[in-house]
Amino acid sequence: MNFILRLSLLILILSIGHKSFAQSDSTAHFEVAGNCGMCKNRIEKAANIKGVESAIWDIKTGELTVKYNSQQTKLNQIQLAIATVGHDTPLHKAPNEVYKKLHECCHYNRLGAEERGHSHAPSHDNHQHDQETKSQKDDNHHDHDHEITGVVVKENAKGDLSPIIGVNVKWLEKNNASTVTNENGVFKIRHEEGLKNLIFSFAGMEPDTVEVKDLHEVLVIHAQDNVLSEVVVSRRRKSAYIKSMEPNRVEVLTTRELFKAACCDLSESFETNVSVDVVSNDAVTGSKQIQMLGLSGIYTQLTVENLPGPRGFATPLGLNSIAGTWIESIEISKGIGSVVNGFENMAGQINVELKKPHTSERLFFNTYANNMGRTDVNLNLSHKINEDWSVGLLLHDNFMYNKNMNFSDNGFRDAPVGNLFSGVNRWHYENGKGLIAQFGVKFLKDDRTGGEIDFNKATDKLTTNRYGLGFDNQRIEGFAKIGYVFPQNRLRSIGLQLSASNYKQDSYFGLNTYLSEQNSGYANLIYHDVIGTVNHKYKVGTSLIYDDYAEDVNNYNFDRKEVVSGIFAEYTFSPSEKFDAVLGIRQDYNNIYGGFTTPRAVLRYAPVTGTTIRLSSGRGQRTANIFAENISILASSRAINYAALNNGELAYNLKPEVSWNTGFTFDQDFQLFGRESGISVELFHNNFQNQVIIDYENPRAISFYNLDGKSFSNSLQAEFRFMPAQHFEARLAYRLLDVQTDYEIGRLQKPLTAKHRGFMNLAYNTHSGWSFDYTLNVVGQKRLPSTVANPQEYQLSTFSEAYVTMNAQISKTLGKAKNFDMYVGGENLSNYYQKNPILAFEDPFGNHFDTNLLWGPLTGRMFYAGIRYHIK
Repeated sequence: MNFILRLSLLILILSIGHKSFAQSDSTAHFEVAGNCGMCKNRIEKAANIKGVESAIWDIKTGELTVKYNSQQTKLNQIQLAIATVGHDTPLHKAPNEVYKKLHECCHYNRLGAEERGHSHAPSHDNHQHDQETKSQKDDNHHDHDHEITGVVVKENAKGDLSPIIGVNVKWLEKNNASTVTNENGVFKIRHEEGLKNLIFSFAGMEPDTVEVKDLHEVLVIHAQDNVLSEVVVSRRRKSAYIKSMEPNRVEVLTTRELFKAACCDLSESFETNVSVDVVSNDAVTGSKQIQMLGLSGIYTQLTVENLPGPRGFATPLGLNSIAGTWIESIEISKGIGSVVNGFENMAGQINVELKKPHTSERLFFNTYANNMGRTDVNLNLSHKINEDWSVGLLLHDNFMYNKNMNFSDNGFRDAPVGNLFSGVNRWHYENGKGLIAQFGVKFLKDDRTGGEIDFNKATDKLTTNRYGLGFDNQRIEGFAKIGYVFPQNRLRSIGLQLSASNYKQDSYFGLNTYLSEQNSGYANLIYHDVIGTVNHKYKVGTSLIYDDYAEDVNNYNFDRKEVVSGIFAEYTFSPSEKFDAVLGIRQDYNNIYGGFTTPRAVLRYAPVTGTTIRLSSGRGQRTANIFAENISILASSRAINYAALNNGELAYNLKPEVSWNTGFTFDQDFQLFGRESGISVELFHNNFQNQVIIDYENPRAISFYNLDGKSFSNSLQAEFRFMPAQHFEARLAYRLLDVQTDYEIGRLQKPLTAKHRGFMNLAYNTHSGWSFDYTLNVVGQKRLPSTVANPQEYQLSTFSEAYVTMNAQISKTLGKAKNFDMYVGGENLSNYYQKNPILAFEDPFGNHFDTNLLWGPLTGRMFYAGIRYHIK
């Protein structure tokens, strides 16, 4: 409580008192689109309006650093001045007619365009990028026939840049291969294997020889004082990267990263990532969960465009409802998150950004099939109605009808069969005067049947003829996001986030039944502004969460209405680009559990270029939905004391879960083999003050109770990223988890969680459109729940085996417009799978039948193929 009071007092002092010492001088950093030295000159000149002390644009990063007097000018005016001369900024887009008149070298990729890994490079004829180069140049380095593009400019005494016409360009190794610059100073010359150095010469100037390090980079040759020399190359963005300027460490997975695997739905979108594990909950239901920092996915906040994702009763089957082809990017943030997004985050946040109707392809089609009988079909459509309105439609259909898939040969289907259909219809409105609105509706229908291979729903459901299980789930959600940026002060904004959903589940597991319905509402109002200068930013707001839960478990009713209202404030202090401090606090009131306070703090420090250190700490709280979040317990014969859970005013007669998370991360970028490389080290500690324990240590029963003692998780992860050869990316990682809990029988390691994990991802791309991806996972031993109370034939060892899995994919881009992809791949190529995933499978209605002891892959080697087609 002392910490909470001190943090609250500090925020109050900073919010009220700092005006007395705030200075009029401000420093801002923002992206400005451009390519070359001529762009740099134009941008800096345009930014130097009245009140601006200095403006420096970094060509490699595209970031403009501007120092200005906030009493004489506003950031909005500076960005408007830059956009007026033809360069896009976050607040203003350059007029098309001005952009088209820019020098040929300066035609950059417009800000807001879909991120597909393109470099900001000069265009070719008629001001359009060659599509083949555009789709592949991002991180491809190679040594084969290719056309190199560059520009030669000169600078006068005033610093003005202009193109040089008629500069001779030839290969040092092949003198008869030469060209000259055109009227815009631009040249193109064919490269062949073995050619490495270009010679630039012009009458009256000293020539220069330039080594071509990357065939896809745009060479910029700068003449000053009659000397020709290389000054800069174009910048690029990787398929997965870390937001270096964000206070929180946010790892972004783009569509290029997701396309390294089949990525049929969200649960399969993390196969090339070491930070997130996606594991099956059991051996029969097909449900999966995210694990982060060694903790169950219920402690990771899942959001879709910062609105609540599948939560509550929808949690265990929610990952399957979001198609991979809908996803524009995934943002992974470990540790504590912002108070603006709520109080439930304990281990981290995963935010999914879907494709937007105003920026995505007009048409995107994907179809996928594997040798196990699964087929996926996806269709994305978008249409720009006019300058203000856009509409999009995202559709996903998943079919699985192979009920005979049974790798362990135990007579049970490895995956339920049936159909899942989901869709999103969304609208986008932007009037150019500060008002932005997005709204739409989402729908899910999931109907699947599992159990024994010969199970017949019509004759065997809820009988002892054969064991079967089934789901009939439906979810519908409406959402809206409305934002307004004040025209007179573009740093001031207000936003309203809204969503409402209904989820129904009708399911059975052998002789057990589970019926549930959840009606939820969410509202979040956020006001964002600065205090004096951009060094001092703050957000304040209020939120409301409404959940109406109706739950029937084997005729025991667990109904409740939970309403949580709250207010929050977050202050960000950014005195320079090297340091950020974020202090946040929120006060909420739960109609069942009363009031509670959530303080959080994040620090970011970048002492030198390429080095970033972050610290974070804060509190999280959530209410457990013990049956929905552990639905697989109903698929076994374990006994449950329903009466004890249904006795009292609290949810399941249990207190809410509370934890504190503290984290440290270190990121270092450097050059290795002349190419971009980096290392990352992460340390996180999560300490529960209260936790709902799911106790599997009695093989005949399952127990739920609040923590009496200690429960904690320690996570250490180290990652090394480098490029051992041209156009070849490699990532190596190791993770150590120490997760322990005090159970009724004593302190134990968390069951079914690997203490050690090794990871490797290799990606190779060629200019001709080939992509090769390979992922290796080494998973250490896992502690198994105790089975010593079982008869000898149903007893398991204390630990599982360690195992290795390998995934690989090959894809090829085809077509004149490079808009057709074919891909083939394989998962679990080592063909390792758990041989005994179901205990006592021969007696599914007996006392020892248990499907909850799954520690390894359920299925063996699998192959797939698919096609993608898009129209811009």
